[in-house]
Amino acid sequence: MTDPVFLAGTGDRLPEVGQTYELAGEEGRHAAVVRRIAVGEVIIVADGIGGAIRGPVVSASKKGLVVEVAERLTQPATQPEVIAVQALAKGDRGELAVELMTEVGVTRFVPWQATRSIVRWTTERADKTLGRWRSTAREAAKQSRRFRVPTVDEAMTTDGVTALLADCAVGLVLHETATETLPQVLDPSTTPAGRPGPIMIIIGPEGGITDDELAAFTAAGARPALISDGVLRTSTAGAVAAGWLRMGRP
Repeated sequence: MTDPVFLAGTGDRLPEVGQTYELAGEEGRHAAVVRRIAVGEVIIVADGIGGAIRGPVVSASKKGLVVEVAERLTQPATQPEVIAVQALAKGDRGELAVELMTEVGVTRFVPWQATRSIVRWTTERADKTLGRWRSTAREAAKQSRRFRVPTVDEAMTTDGVTALLADCAVGLVLHETATETLPQVLDPSTTPAGRPGPIMIIIGPEGGITDDELAAFTAAGARPALISDGVLRTSTAGAVAAGWLRMGRP
């Protein structure tokens, strides 16, 4: 049985081998009360930015756990780094998209207020939904045993996303009218080499990407790409693309 993974408190520095760490707060209570982790069990506590400790629980209470550090662990940054620009979607589809893409290794999420997004993030709604996206990313990182939690930005407009493309090595727009598949778009013979930066994938809303949005993204250097012979839901399209980027590239 694999050791369960928990996340340290924000800003906590993980101790060295031989020292102890107290997993407290909501995460500690969840580990002790809900997961019923007991003294003697071995757990992993990650810092969310690539580091972790592993060791046995030496004390457990309703307030949390105390772990003795037996070893320090590190997890290298995911390569290639993938940024997902996810259009706002109705219901829990946005959170499902974040969950699936975190599991396959997306490192950053940019919520996108697309023209055809049914949902509009007003100030109050934005705070609540952004919090749910970030919580989903944390939980999915733990479930997939990742020591790095993806960042989730504030929502951006189309202009904001277009500006962000300048810092990316490759920009991909998932679009049903594209004439090239994802592997064809990223063929080394047709893709400029040597440009530093992450890969960005742009996922449209339920109503699709408008012609003006597609034109703005392509003018900024992004390339349309097909990932299926059908039209996928906004909640699953990004995970399919990110999975190929992470594991399917030569």
